[in-house]
Amino acid sequence: MTVPQAAALVEAILPNIESKTSVDVVVCPPYLSIPRVKEITRNSAIKVGAQDVFWMEEGAYTGQVSPKMLADLCVDYCIVGHSETRGRFGKVEVPATTLGHFAETDETVNLKIKALLYQAITPILCVGETLDERLAHRTEEVVESQLKGALAGLDPYQVYGLVVAYEPVWAIGTGETCESNEANRMCGFIRSTVATLAESEVADNVLILYGGSVKPTNSDELFAQPEIDGGLVGGASLEANGFARIVLSAKKPGQPTAV
Repeated sequence: MTVPQAAALVEAILPNIESKTSVDVVVCPPYLSIPRVKEITRNSAIKVGAQDVFWMEEGAYTGQVSPKMLADLCVDYCIVGHSETRGRFGKVEVPATTLGHFAETDETVNLKIKALLYQAITPILCVGETLDERLAHRTEEVVESQLKGALAGLDPYQVYGLVVAYEPVWAIGTGETCESNEANRMCGFIRSTVATLAESEVADNVLILYGGSVKPTNSDELFAQPEIDGGLVGGASLEANGFARIVLSAKKPGQPTAV
């Protein structure tokens, strides 16, 4: 969205969700829209995040946005390791020859998380498998590997309060859906994996979101699952009434997060 489009969307969202104070709501606009969205949400409960970040504070990295720049804008959250920045698309809409442009790795995700934590910005870590990996029965292996790579070298206190989003790549923009019980199972798997990498108390405090075609027609069922703390909302967040309906369907006081 352009800056005016993003501003109009957030202004339309605000009246519909201000009364739902038990739900943490974060909007993550493109970089250029962050200042305007921060201004609009200044006196509201809505937090603002970024869609990505570069891990170096400064230097000769033309075109990159550093954690220090995001901190200067008072950004609260930042998405890292999204399937698209990893070059893992559910539905590829760019020439296959250009996929190398999307070259995120577990190492760069790890560097971004550490850089964001240094600036007191909460990372929203995305993990998930492709359709080929699921069909090959490698789902748990892939997700565990992504978690280990992303959290490498972090102390338990740094993991505490982290947000992790399970986004099955095969359910993004493909029309395919992940059944709520399977989404719940994988979110539980993520929590148990975090417990082995950090501590059980830490894992209990980590918010586990589901992100894979979350929409008003399935959010009630998804948020009713015990291991799902909220949603990483994609296309459905671009329509104010639909996004508000998703936020209002979050029933666990103080827990679910709609992004």
